[in-house]
Amino acid sequence: MLGKVKFYSSLILARAAYLGIKMLNKSSGTSFVGMMTLKICPDFLSHCVKYVKKGIVTVTGTNGKSTTSGLVAHMLKVANQRVIHNLKGANMLTGVANVFALNVYPLKRFDYAVIESDEAYLTKLYDYMQSDYLIVTNLFRDQLDRYGELNTTAEYIKNAIDKNKQLKLILNADDPIVATFNRTDYAVYYGFENVEYDCSYEHDSHAPSEAFNCPCGEALEYEKRFFAHQGHYFCKKCGYKRHKCDYSGKVKVFNDFSELTVTHNGIDFNFRVNLAGLYNAYNALAAIAYAFENGLNQEEIQRALDTYKSIFGRTEKRTINGHSTIIQLIKNPTGASEVLKTVDLNSNIVIAINDNYADGRDISWLWDSDFEQLKDAKRKVITSGIRANDMATRLKYAGIPQEKILIEHNIRKAIDIATSSSDMTEKVTILPSYTALLKINKEKF
Repeated sequence: MLGKVKFYSSLILARAAYLGIKMLNKSSGTSFVGMMTLKICPDFLSHCVKYVKKGIVTVTGTNGKSTTSGLVAHMLKVANQRVIHNLKGANMLTGVANVFALNVYPLKRFDYAVIESDEAYLTKLYDYMQSDYLIVTNLFRDQLDRYGELNTTAEYIKNAIDKNKQLKLILNADDPIVATFNRTDYAVYYGFENVEYDCSYEHDSHAPSEAFNCPCGEALEYEKRFFAHQGHYFCKKCGYKRHKCDYSGKVKVFNDFSELTVTHNGIDFNFRVNLAGLYNAYNALAAIAYAFENGLNQEEIQRALDTYKSIFGRTEKRTINGHSTIIQLIKNPTGASEVLKTVDLNSNIVIAINDNYADGRDISWLWDSDFEQLKDAKRKVITSGIRANDMATRLKYAGIPQEKILIEHNIRKAIDIATSSSDMTEKVTILPSYTALLKINKEKF
């Protein structure tokens, strides 16, 4: 009884706190309310489970969590399901509690919960909220000061899976670490058989790739490598190789969309994905696999892909001061390098880098990211944020002439400079780290 009192009290106080935050315009309110809610009712999320009738799906991995979970949530909504989803990407316990605290009502029920989870917090989430499905996108080096090396991050996810033995897994077969997570009775795999490009940008990357050993200890080799360590790997010594895919993809990547063929149970399904880059084709393939697993049909999935709007900062398209603008989050070497391939070199470019806790204090990843892709930029490249000077130095060593590099620490001013031209045909590209993205999202342009 006391638990219920705390739960309902936390709901009332959460809404009051959120109204206060919005009236004072103090923050985006994606975590503070959840932090307060968990202080009042530590097992708040356990109480929330009864408000979800059909299923809970969690999405984790280094890159693509927000887009994949956004696509899954939108596909379910298109299929007329009621969905609760941490849309704004706050993916630690406080962020998940935040979205439930602001959307749960005593007589209201949801069909599905779609929860993006930080890799390190997934095991904590499963202490309170068991999931029906887990989608794992990939594992790349990310925030060494918070996560350590990839084996540490992998252990976080494995420990979470071990807490939830009834979990159904949807795993990226092309990632040699993710493919080893089949620790429950049910796992399906997705991956690409072939990748083609028909686009103006250079699709090869010079960013460093991880080297992995087979469980037998021998170094893995590749028949095909699509980017970083994603591809068709095998071991010469013991015969271990990439898992056969239940959802097998072929993709042709264009400048700002992809054509995707997914083969499942011997049947081909064709889709158009209106998102740029191979990395987004992977996100779409993961979401399509989940949709088919849960009974959605090709028409519903394509309708969702056609009407999906990017989550803020993930290939987000906005008009700022009259200029067409694309905002792309960058936060680690592989993700940044894939984004950098797609940058319009004729656009005005702003790169805003912070080193707050949520970004990761260690910015050595800037030197592992393929900023050489910007060496032929036609206009000025403006660096901004707390580490604007470090970013400018990195661009200098990437081969960008110093006269093209402008430093403006204030992010708002940097964007104003990039969008100051009276020629409204000039486009703008903004590449922010996570907390820089949050600041941009708060600004009213």
